[in-house]
Amino acid sequence: MPETPVTTAAVYSAIPTVQVDGQLNDKVTAQLLGMKMCEHEGGMSDLELRFSNFGSFPSGIADQVFEDGSILKLGAALTVYAGLVTSPTEIFRGKITALEGVYPSDGPPELIVLAEDALQAARMSRRTKNWDNTSLSAIVQQIAGGLSLTPVTSGLDAPIGSEQQLNESDLHFLRRLLARYDADLQVVAAELHATPRSQAQRNAIQLDMNSQLHEIRILADLSHQVTQITATGWDFKQGQTISVTSQTTSLGPGSGQTGAYWLPQVWGTRSEQLAQYATINQGDAQALVDAEFAQRSRRFLVARGVAEGNPLLRVGTYLTLTGIGPRFSNTYYTTAAVHRFDTEKGYATEFTAECAYLGSGS
Repeated sequence: MPETPVTTAAVYSAIPTVQVDGQLNDKVTAQLLGMKMCEHEGGMSDLELRFSNFGSFPSGIADQVFEDGSILKLGAALTVYAGLVTSPTEIFRGKITALEGVYPSDGPPELIVLAEDALQAARMSRRTKNWDNTSLSAIVQQIAGGLSLTPVTSGLDAPIGSEQQLNESDLHFLRRLLARYDADLQVVAAELHATPRSQAQRNAIQLDMNSQLHEIRILADLSHQVTQITATGWDFKQGQTISVTSQTTSLGPGSGQTGAYWLPQVWGTRSEQLAQYATINQGDAQALVDAEFAQRSRRFLVARGVAEGNPLLRVGTYLTLTGIGPRFSNTYYTTAAVHRFDTEKGYATEFTAECAYLGSGS
């Protein structure tokens, strides 16, 4: 399969497009010096925009550009698009939560604008609440409604019994529950997406070394790998003991040999006992050990790299890396992405991705 092109145009012009309160502004476009947008598993992306805060006005006076507070102000809504300027892709939508003035001794003043997406509101207050006879989908839908987001869920409709939110923010509560059942959470435009990792695939991209893939570092690490996860407990309703062993095969994209395959050849078998959870029934216990085993297995290989700026390279992207030898060339799942732009180096995307498989030649 050939490398996925970022554009078919002869020149890749990738200056970010920034809207403030839904409008383009000539001052914002002209004064932008840099951008950094970060996203990771568990949701809540953050944005940093760096502006030159000095310029000339039509009256001929040179002064600070944004100090009247009419454009870049706390609470203003930001939407940022990246990629080819003629057909950019939205990568961030949120509100300004902080402003920082920078006044260097050897240059003009700058204004740093910091923003977070809609999940910022979900972390601002704590609450204690009982969720009775519920499902993950129902919890996501209710919390999304309070954030004015449209919930988009799949594979999370199974009943999980009753859950207690004990002095937790909605964001922490969601992250804790979804991680427990091996699912992820992301804001996409005005939607709140929640889905099991086994079903998550945001995009599919191929990157070739010394082409769009600028640099890469990959670690295959057995230190946290196991051959099985077990859990025991007591089902109070059924009046019987619970004993389960991990059975999942949902280890994400890629091919080759897993950490559970290599571990016995190096150190022998290793079983991990989960003891930190108060399990409710056999089904809950099975979900816990399967999630723990899958999460450990997927982190067998962790790749950290820098690529040509690509707005489709996001958390959840299936990332096929080639040209790095048979051991590490594989398909990875992207777990974090940082989109950077500045007027000197242009647009680049840093990423972290994971894979459960070490390829041939290992």
